[in-house]
Amino acid sequence: MTPGLQDATRGRILFGGDYNPEQWPEETWHEDVRLMRAAGVNSVTLGVFSWARLEPRPGERDFGWLDRVMDLLHENGIGVVLATPTSSPPPWMGHLHPDTLPVTEDGRTEHWGGRQHFSHSSATYRRYAAAITEDLATRYGGHPALTLWHINNEYCTYDWSDQAAARFRTWLQGRYGTLDALNSAWGTAFWSQGYVDWAEIHTPRQAHYMKNPTQVLDFKRFTSDMLLECYAAERDIVRRITPHTPVTTNFMPLWSGQDAWRWAAEEDVVSVDLYPDPRDPLGAQQGALVQDMTRSQARGPWMLMEQAAGPVNWRGVNHPKPRGLNRLWSLQAVARGADAVCYFQWRQSRQGAEKFHSGMVSHAGEEGRTYREVVQLGAELTALSAHVTDSHTVNDIAVLHDWDAWWAGAQEGRPSHEVDYPDVLRAWHRALWEAHLTTDFAHPEHDLTAYRVVVVPQLYALTDTAIENLLAHVRRGGTLVSGFLTGVADEDDRVRPGGMDARLRELFGIRVLHEWWPLDAEELAECDGPLGGFRGTLWSEEIEKGADGTTEAAYKGGELDGLPAVLRKGRAWYLSTLPEPDALRGLLAGIAADAGVRPVLDALPDRVEAVRRGDLLFLLHHGRESVTVPVPGTHHDLLTGRTVTDEVVLGRHGAAVLRP
Repeated sequence: MTPGLQDATRGRILFGGDYNPEQWPEETWHEDVRLMRAAGVNSVTLGVFSWARLEPRPGERDFGWLDRVMDLLHENGIGVVLATPTSSPPPWMGHLHPDTLPVTEDGRTEHWGGRQHFSHSSATYRRYAAAITEDLATRYGGHPALTLWHINNEYCTYDWSDQAAARFRTWLQGRYGTLDALNSAWGTAFWSQGYVDWAEIHTPRQAHYMKNPTQVLDFKRFTSDMLLECYAAERDIVRRITPHTPVTTNFMPLWSGQDAWRWAAEEDVVSVDLYPDPRDPLGAQQGALVQDMTRSQARGPWMLMEQAAGPVNWRGVNHPKPRGLNRLWSLQAVARGADAVCYFQWRQSRQGAEKFHSGMVSHAGEEGRTYREVVQLGAELTALSAHVTDSHTVNDIAVLHDWDAWWAGAQEGRPSHEVDYPDVLRAWHRALWEAHLTTDFAHPEHDLTAYRVVVVPQLYALTDTAIENLLAHVRRGGTLVSGFLTGVADEDDRVRPGGMDARLRELFGIRVLHEWWPLDAEELAECDGPLGGFRGTLWSEEIEKGADGTTEAAYKGGELDGLPAVLRKGRAWYLSTLPEPDALRGLLAGIAADAGVRPVLDALPDRVEAVRRGDLLFLLHHGRESVTVPVPGTHHDLLTGRTVTDEVVLGRHGAAVLRP
């Protein structure tokens, strides 16, 4: 049986973070362990950036320091998530083997001195990565501190090098088989791009004008697959040696370079790094989106591998987290399915590029506010552990998301560069979040039978299988709500006749989609109708409805006066614009209510989030002023140990976890 997160957690919420003892003298290690125990830390990640220390010269091994750290942690009851150090090769590798270095789109070599400086297609890099992984697994596979393997770190390397081009050609041959098929898929009849020899194909480097969009699409697919090959090669080594130890690698939230649906299927534990901006009024919503997506990829509990205890160091201005926000956002992750709450990093560095990135122990040390808040959170997570682990979140709404559709729609020559797929996705999820409707995410080809409402913010490219899946959902009596620019192209980015797949036009009651009318950055489209008045943003469309379509909102004034802005046919809804936030929230809340989907709690105060996980009700207050939340009945608050009846008072960034 494949191990999972429960094998690492052992009935606890994992709490800790990246630990880099090689940056500190050994006498500091004992102080670290004392502070970890006081904070309730039960897990640390070791070795993420230790390759130069572990292999100071080609083939040499220095494991003595790691032996001592592993033993020290185990003696103090702290488990280890042991990383393969392959995200940051030592300087000697790039110096001796330039083929291991990635090349940028304009042909420049990226050198060592930072991190992630490896070519995913380099046989030399892969050989060294396999060797250090093999030796780590052999040495520490039986160590009692080992609870989880962490492969590499934040896979995010694009590579346009010659060796990547060679692998790209091989990948394309596997996908298309023949040059005729490739030329058809890429539409190379346009601009005289027909290929007659595989050797003519390169990675899509800098071009004089726009590059072939399907070539770029395939390059993004290829990059995700090559990085996945690197991950799988190391994973297979540690699985062979330690078959009962689960394996993960950490995603970056909504990063375009990995098809995380495919990646998640290759992991025992799905983990993510999450860094919302504490100054962003929608930071909590960004966190909720990433948490919902990660839980859905994991199909159950997941791991928050990294977050910041305070400020980061890579924004233009790096603001600290106000008092209580670190606790609140950590509890939000638990509410939405996390069984591990971890940080980058344990102790804030004194040197290097990230010395101004916070740690659980900041430069202020044991007396600092950051550490004191970490101690409080550790105690609360310990109290929650027995009640939340192995519990699940069940939702009636699925938001559909697909990397292929994102990649295809992001091409250079699109109708509007104001339309940014992640922003559209965030807008729709925000509307549901603010309506207190909790959601899953799903791939458009996933089984949707468990959901009453399926929401499609935007899926520019859809396979025939995905389209049939949407149709089947509506035929079963489910509700479908779609945004604009959905079903425009097939998987090769070939525009479907009519500008939208005919099956979808029929589904939504569209007779003809005459023209797309994108809006300028500040331009608004006035709309009115049975739903009331609102303003649309980003986009509008010249749609002629069919006889069986119902106009729920129409454009008012301008070229599109009287034409449908929101169209419905039965349980299928189509929005040809993006309503402003309040209007989109009201529309989706009404559609959900008609489908029998209600918020977790009614009449919640502003900025209070309510989430159910198993039989627990999490109340999370994202505001600064005290609020009273009605909760009919008697409940036990696991955070305070108190019994509450009919209402809960939450202070600034307050939280309650209620059990009936």
